[in-house]
Amino acid sequence: MNSHPEEESVDDGYDENGYDRPSKSQVKREMHALLDLGKQLIELSPERLKQLPLAERLYEAIRMAQRTTGREGRRRQVHFVGKLMRDAPADEIRAQLDVWENGSREETAAMHRLETLRDRLLDDDDVLTRLLANNPQADAQQLRALIRAARKERLGNASLLQGQEPQKKHYRALFQALKSLTP
Repeated sequence: MNSHPEEESVDDGYDENGYDRPSKSQVKREMHALLDLGKQLIELSPERLKQLPLAERLYEAIRMAQRTTGREGRRRQVHFVGKLMRDAPADEIRAQLDVWENGSREETAAMHRLETLRDRLLDDDDVLTRLLANNPQADAQQLRALIRAARKERLGNASLLQGQEPQKKHYRALFQALKSLTP
């Protein structure tokens, strides 16, 4: 092979054939991705759809696809939604779908912190003292009562037989109280 060093890694915005546009394969992949995104949207409730940045025509096409029961008619309508998706803000829509599906990472981390705090409160009275020092607006009497009730509930759950459902009313109430403390 006669390879010239100056030809090796030239990145001038053109592909290997000298074209300055995406390959047919790349265009096809993008169209399929938009079609798949459109299919995801068709599975959403009308309330969720209204929260997305959708053009009126796209919203109506999605609603029509949701109402279409015939196999071939639905297939055509799904492809029409995919075509309309070319003009939609796909990245914004994907980001919102991801938040709905997974919750934001910050929300998840905050929930885990609260769960850990709740468990520590049930195990150690000093944790409550520190919590009240950091949150003077907190209702100390209510928190103490919730902690006592959750501890009692935990003791009752420890003696359950297999198959019996554990009680979590006070455990959840303590979590909600902690959640209301954080802004």
